[in-house]
Amino acid sequence: MFSQRLCGPEDAARTSETYRVLRVVGRTAGSLGWQKASRCEEPVFTASLMENDAYDRIGDEPPNYEETSFSGGTTSNGNGTGNGEHRAVRPSVVSAFGHDTLDRVPNIDFYRNAGSVSGNRAVRPSLQELHDVFQKVSVEGSDGTPSDDVESVIPLDNKDGTVRFGWIKGVLVRCMLNIWGVMLFIRLSWVFGQAGWGLGIVVIALSCVVTTVTGLSMSAICTNGVVRGGGAYYLISRSLGPEFGGSIGLIFAFANAVAVAMYVVGFAETVVDLLKENNAIMIDELNDIRIIGCISVVLLLGISVAGMEWEAKAQIGLLIILLVAIVNVFVGTGIPASTDKKSKGFFNYDAKIFMENLPPDFRDGETFFSVFAIFFPAATGILAGANISGDLKDPQDALPKGTLLAILITGVTYLGVALCVSATVVRDATGNINDTIATGMDMFCNGSNTAACEQGWNFSSCDVSSCKFGSMNNFQVMTMVSGFGPLITAGTFSATLSSALASLVSAPKVFQALCKDNIYTALKFFAKGHGKNNEPIRGYVLTFIIAVAFIIIADLNVIAPIISNFFLASYALINFSCFHASYAKSPGWRPAYRYYNMWLSLFGAVLCCGVMFVINWWAALLTYAIEIFLYVYVTVKKPNVNWGSSTQAVTFVSAVNNALSLTGVEDHVKNFRPQCMVLTGAPKNRPALLDLAHCFTKNYGLCLTYVNAGMEKNQMWLNKKKRKAFYAAVACDSFRQGTENLMQASGLGRLKPNILMMGFKKDWRTADTAGVQSYVGVLHDAFDFEYGTVVLRMNQGLDISHIIKAQGEYTHASYLVVNAYYCIIKHITNVFSFLFSPPASVTTPQSPQVVVVNERLVSNSTQFQRKQGKGTIDVWWMFDDGGLTLLLPYILTTRKKFKDCKMRIFIAGQPGRVEQDRHEMKSLLEKFRIKYADIHVIDDITQNPNSNSWKMFEDMIEPFRLHEGSKSTTLAEALRKDNPWKISDAELDTFEEKTNLQVRLNELLQENSRAANLIIVSMPIARLGSVSDHLYMAWLDILTKNLPPTMLIRGNHKSVLTFYS
Repeated sequence: MFSQRLCGPEDAARTSETYRVLRVVGRTAGSLGWQKASRCEEPVFTASLMENDAYDRIGDEPPNYEETSFSGGTTSNGNGTGNGEHRAVRPSVVSAFGHDTLDRVPNIDFYRNAGSVSGNRAVRPSLQELHDVFQKVSVEGSDGTPSDDVESVIPLDNKDGTVRFGWIKGVLVRCMLNIWGVMLFIRLSWVFGQAGWGLGIVVIALSCVVTTVTGLSMSAICTNGVVRGGGAYYLISRSLGPEFGGSIGLIFAFANAVAVAMYVVGFAETVVDLLKENNAIMIDELNDIRIIGCISVVLLLGISVAGMEWEAKAQIGLLIILLVAIVNVFVGTGIPASTDKKSKGFFNYDAKIFMENLPPDFRDGETFFSVFAIFFPAATGILAGANISGDLKDPQDALPKGTLLAILITGVTYLGVALCVSATVVRDATGNINDTIATGMDMFCNGSNTAACEQGWNFSSCDVSSCKFGSMNNFQVMTMVSGFGPLITAGTFSATLSSALASLVSAPKVFQALCKDNIYTALKFFAKGHGKNNEPIRGYVLTFIIAVAFIIIADLNVIAPIISNFFLASYALINFSCFHASYAKSPGWRPAYRYYNMWLSLFGAVLCCGVMFVINWWAALLTYAIEIFLYVYVTVKKPNVNWGSSTQAVTFVSAVNNALSLTGVEDHVKNFRPQCMVLTGAPKNRPALLDLAHCFTKNYGLCLTYVNAGMEKNQMWLNKKKRKAFYAAVACDSFRQGTENLMQASGLGRLKPNILMMGFKKDWRTADTAGVQSYVGVLHDAFDFEYGTVVLRMNQGLDISHIIKAQGEYTHASYLVVNAYYCIIKHITNVFSFLFSPPASVTTPQSPQVVVVNERLVSNSTQFQRKQGKGTIDVWWMFDDGGLTLLLPYILTTRKKFKDCKMRIFIAGQPGRVEQDRHEMKSLLEKFRIKYADIHVIDDITQNPNSNSWKMFEDMIEPFRLHEGSKSTTLAEALRKDNPWKISDAELDTFEEKTNLQVRLNELLQENSRAANLIIVSMPIARLGSVSDHLYMAWLDILTKNLPPTMLIRGNHKSVLTFYS
């Protein structure tokens, strides 16, 4: 609040035009203020120092400011640590403008985040330095030479040897290897056998549509700013916020871990098939798959733990093998088929075989969507490059180029290989070289094996019993088709192991990025990295455990659909992120990649959601249930991050639109809500005042609290205490001026405060005249601006700032003493002076009486945070003010804390009309639908107060009376001229009846409401210019003296209650 600085001996050394400036200290964010020291009696505003939890702890926050003398010297950094992080005021330099200035030309370093891997962050000169320093202080000794930016973040350690990949090695190769996975050599022929090449093309096309749209959306998002590690999690969390990002990040990391199992099982199946051909099965096929799978994943884990460089080398080797194997397939389809291959269903290109494979032939309960569910994981490799985005040289350039090109190349490859197989391999074959048809007997060919029959082979037995060969039955068709079978086996190994390796790297990287953001505090353990590339060793181990658990299933067709929905959910959110950011039209949405469309992204999101339910409706519901659960969890936990998400942008746009729509609607009494402007100072200093205001507004009204400093710190305190209120500050020369400015300018459109709420000035009798006039002037201003007015009085007072300050000083001093004792061990000779002169706040214990008073004050100040016991809220509705005096206590009774409190109504009545007045009030309350416990009619309110009460009032105003009636006319006029603020005898005579009413009301309150939980009384109004400020304060004081918590309420005399529908 506004304060006056007292003169001290040190002020004599200061000249009349000495100004103070703010300087950076530490890494905490502070609200800016100014301080003028030209005259010790002038107002002082100081910068507020606080810890800002809303900013990233790595140092990506604005600097904190501390006032200090410009002339130099050493001061503490504001938190008592004395760590020497201070900086001197930056001298002016000769810039590009040819004259001394602190202004800097635009530079990329000013826009970096702290911890940037591509350069060191610099902080431009603050507005206070440019404005205050040059206008008020001349810098001596400035030689005009450029100096280093003293606000620059300390340079990061040079990470020599860190592996960074380009777009080919880092994105294109990885995506192709991941997409050319287990499906290419093991399941692609089966997919086209089941669906036919007609629907098979649809399967591949639908997958490509989903991945291409997602790739376009991802390209837009990742070119809208620097991309860090974390892949899909990073993109979604930075676009939609931590709630969406945190929920999908966990799911996506888990899906990649399960994908490791899928690819390893595909590899193990191929090995087991080789063992079976050579009669080398170890136990049985199922257990052999498990054994080989577990051994394989252990070897892959070793490569991954060795580091990204070894993993990248392994990927290149696997890619070469894979490319050779793919070429081998195309070559093999053109080599004349041997008799053995023909018996197994492979013939060279034949139009009849091609047409026979056109229609679908779903078997064993398979459908188009079940087949699609099995194939789709092959397309999930598009995020392989994004998942290691933190290890790319230029993610913004590499991700769009590499990902989209990989989708094109792999899509064409899948389609080409599948069509070649469909044109050369029949669905069913016996594998028996004796199942031939004699020459000339092909004229009898019919049924499902017509094409093979016309080639001279009789596979009709496959219609009766299942066969082991053909595209529907043999998963090793690619080996048979190829020119050199072992190359396909090597290609299968390469495809499966490369995809498994990519997923094994991706899952820990994504999981590590999620854990580093500390969204799930329990997972912080996995955030730690090791080595030059910050490898997530702990994440690798966790991924290994999950992969082994799913390898035990040992069935590729069971594992594949499990992860399909998880990947589709990730793709849906990536598409929705792009749409949402475009829809918000935030100025910060400026993607360098232009070939995207917000509606196409929305279509992609809807398509992904639809495909999820089509593939497996219960798995889709389970995926959404998990995602919603995680979303709610993160929302409730409120992670301490702020990434400027599009969700915030849309919320802002919606708020503005809603506020604008309200401006065109006239206020209606049925929609009246208390919108409180609460003069709390720092909110934590007057908790009782804020707690009551919060009860009035709760989640349905507007609550604003005001002082002149520390906005951000106090807003954070409100949020932490779950007080839904806005905190605002104003720079002013006086308390009244600031409040007057706020009452005129606060709010936006219809969202403006309509009630001024403040505490009772308990020290009005000892305060200076200006303070009393300022306080009463605020009440007059509230009436003039037609605000409802609420004044809260509690016997112990409302302000506990001195207790909070004392506790803070004690804690801080204790910290210094502990540090001092620690220093004794190392530098005992340097700390004796410190130890023998500890802070006064520590060495001077408080007396027991003071401690008891403080404990009682703190307890009373927090009483409205606790549930109120059974009791009453007594409403003394003396004057009709529009109904605010009745509405506010009614609102209190609807809150949980006051639900056990009954409302009693007290009204003034005339003698002889008690029952009639009670009946009329009862009828009015029933029409207002307000519940009450009892109605009391006070018919003796006009009686004169007793002598003791009157004596108390006279003693109260005695120091402020003129007593001009007992003096001569000349002396009386001189007294009135010299002390116009004092209470004259004429004034007392004029307002004798009103004064008697306040004193009499206090007697009645003492008599009827001493046991109430809360008292509500109609506030008396002093006519402006007629009633002196001290007399008005005496009215308010005597009216509420020695009572339970009491609220004086006066509405603006506009109806806030109505009985019309």
